[in-house]
Amino acid sequence: MAELYWDPFDIEIDTDPYEVWRRMRDEAPVYRNDRYDFYALTRFADVEAAHHDTATFSSAHGTVLELMNSGSGVSTMMIFLDPPEHTRLRSLVSRAFTPRRIGQLEERVRELCGVFLDRQEGAERFDYVQDFGARLPAMVIATLLGVPIEDQDEVRILIDLVFHIEPGVGMINDTSFRAQLALHAYLTEALREREAHPRDDMLTDLTTAELTDELGQTRRLSITEAVDFANLLISAGTETVARLLGWTAVVLAAHPDQRADLAERPDLIPGAVEELLRFEAPSPVQGRWTTRDVTMHDQVIPEGSKVLLLTGAAGRDERKYAAADRFDIHRRLDHHVAFGYGIHFCLGAALARMEGRIALEETLKRHPVWEVDHAGSRRLHTSTVRGWINVPIVVG
Repeated sequence: MAELYWDPFDIEIDTDPYEVWRRMRDEAPVYRNDRYDFYALTRFADVEAAHHDTATFSSAHGTVLELMNSGSGVSTMMIFLDPPEHTRLRSLVSRAFTPRRIGQLEERVRELCGVFLDRQEGAERFDYVQDFGARLPAMVIATLLGVPIEDQDEVRILIDLVFHIEPGVGMINDTSFRAQLALHAYLTEALREREAHPRDDMLTDLTTAELTDELGQTRRLSITEAVDFANLLISAGTETVARLLGWTAVVLAAHPDQRADLAERPDLIPGAVEELLRFEAPSPVQGRWTTRDVTMHDQVIPEGSKVLLLTGAAGRDERKYAAADRFDIHRRLDHHVAFGYGIHFCLGAALARMEGRIALEETLKRHPVWEVDHAGSRRLHTSTVRGWINVPIVVG
């Protein structure tokens, strides 16, 4: 049997990681990678518990492997903070994702699905990601923030480039770095413009929002904090839903009987979205930093260690899910960890679920049957997001 090896930068492994992840769960539930100096947890119970224990598994040193370092405070971005700073900022940004505001977006999401899908009427084939799946969440989250329509494609392309990695290099490369700088500059300029000319949008909200610090003093967000907030919301809101929709096209084409069930019974679609998230997690890896020695499965993870929590592997853990490698839209799921767990649970989960549900409803209305052109499909490889850049489908 081949030596057990996994790292998030290996494109060959990332193409189909599930057998490696199964071996990690069975043979090395606390996996050690010396080359990149990290540990990895793959069992559902361990991943869930580590997400919950933020006092031990800290986010303050970064959550992306190639950006993690020994100094805390790598960013003011909320996902790179621990309580109490994280708690204060999360309570602030959660105002953007209230049930009322998400509910108000439903009509807009359905309208956009119609716009993008109806453009393909009469076509025998189109790219489900580039013509639809990537455009929909980019425009929805950009609409929420207040990015002008004429800028939305430019911003979406920059976000894709931010997540670009190169073998052996990861995200520390010129393409990603230039995109990060360009996106940061765009958002900084947009926020400065909102300071001078307020509008009824979330970018304006970020310039006027107030929070109470640890001394009880009320203050507004700094421009750096506001840019980090906007960057997090637009990047996460675009990238993960785009990958979810790409997997939707690929997985349902591979399971035509279940796709037919969904076309006949749209009431099954919400459950199918949850099963898709479990089966092919769009964001399967999150990094943490240990604040103390931790003993798990008779192995010590030393204080000051990088630990990767593999939510993608946890979703296929037979200890949690019966026949975990079988896709089943009729599966009864109590919960999964595709959106994380605990205080870092994805703020946009309700919006992502709504986009996934409506996108699938509107797709099946128009195209109950399709085939994927696998030769023309192209994957996105990053250390933390997994999915497709292109998924051409044949519908004629």
